[in-house]
Amino acid sequence: MKKTLTASLFCAALLPAIAFAAVETEEEKLSYSLGVLIGERILSNYEGVDYEVLMEGLKTSHQKGELLIPGEEANQIVQAYAQKQAAAQAEKAKAEGAAFLAEQATREGVSKTDSGLLYEVMETGEEGGKQPAATDKVTVHYEGSLIDGTVFDSSVARGEPTSFALNQVIPGWTEGLQLMPVGSKYKFFIPSELAYGDRGAGPTIGPDQTLIFEVELISIDTE
Repeated sequence: MKKTLTASLFCAALLPAIAFAAVETEEEKLSYSLGVLIGERILSNYEGVDYEVLMEGLKTSHQKGELLIPGEEANQIVQAYAQKQAAAQAEKAKAEGAAFLAEQATREGVSKTDSGLLYEVMETGEEGGKQPAATDKVTVHYEGSLIDGTVFDSSVARGEPTSFALNQVIPGWTEGLQLMPVGSKYKFFIPSELAYGDRGAGPTIGPDQTLIFEVELISIDTE
């Protein structure tokens, strides 16, 4: 986790649900709104919470009483938990990705390179069309998704193609686009080690996740 959590914030994030017919006063609205925002951002990351213990920690911290677990130690516990969960999620993503790639590799029309990249030709483009080199700049349309179908980026949805140098993107793209003649459209199944590896990328792509890209090579651009 990039930021540490104080014991009181962690406890506040996990408050048990209390049935309210309405929130009317300014204090009630503020309190409820804080609960909603903290719950949305933090609660989903934690399981197995003992609410009685949680409430005791919240009250003691808020009333500046003697804490059974001081704030600094509480931060360490929360961070250790988060790291453990992240490692478990990464292992799960790696196993699911491997199974997905193995299944895709058996489909007719899907080819595999020595690096482990899988690709499927969706549109062939110009016969004998030029293919880019690793140092070329290209213009493409693309859509990227996780193996569960979640789309995390799409130039198609934005309605505007994008340009970049092939040696400045993930290895799966650098390798895959060199296979493509101009005008063709391929689908790439990219193992995590050819994508973002154990670091992930942004809020959607977690560590060790396999990615899918549909890419149309529009042009190879000269400087």
